[in-house]
Amino acid sequence: MKIICIGRNYADHAKEMNSPVPKEPIFFMKPDTALLRESEFYLPDFTNDLQHEIELVIKISKVGKNIAPEFASGYYNEIGLGIDFTARDIQKHCKENGLPWEKAKAFDNSAIISNSFIQKTNLDLNNIEFSLTNSGKMVQKGNSKAMIFHFDQLISHISRYITLKVGDLIYTGTPEGVASVKIGDKLEGFIGNQPMFEVKIL
Repeated sequence: MKIICIGRNYADHAKEMNSPVPKEPIFFMKPDTALLRESEFYLPDFTNDLQHEIELVIKISKVGKNIAPEFASGYYNEIGLGIDFTARDIQKHCKENGLPWEKAKAFDNSAIISNSFIQKTNLDLNNIEFSLTNSGKMVQKGNSKAMIFHFDQLISHISRYITLKVGDLIYTGTPEGVASVKIGDKLEGFIGNQPMFEVKIL
């Protein structure tokens, strides 16, 4: 199982990060050890600025390579919700020094994933509202219609370079509003009004 993450897929998030809007999908990967399905997350001691990034997640349902965009919809059936945790201070240091920044993104438990997924037939894929609250306060809110590259485009692009397999997860990018978390925070993710996960920061 692979975890593939899309960067800068919402224009407002690219702007808040002072980064250009991409002309093609940007992706990076996390190892399977990054996946966390539990309700508790222990704040790592190697960062002073751990930030949340709420994201819709595609679960791949069929093996595919070089998938044409018009056929990409046949390679997933479900949409979930997750958090791409980012050690922003480490990422900034790596970027400034021209270094890879996997250690800022791919560390253990850095990919929160909802225990349940929603059948795509029960969603309007072009109008999926999703949100994240921190201790009851809304901190991020997004909608799939604001994606720069939509689900089928992402699947097609990634599959040019990497064979997709059953169970692979694609984190499709975060909207604006990323912010730091601290011990004692309670993060709750929603698709529409449906609760998808709850994570306590310890």
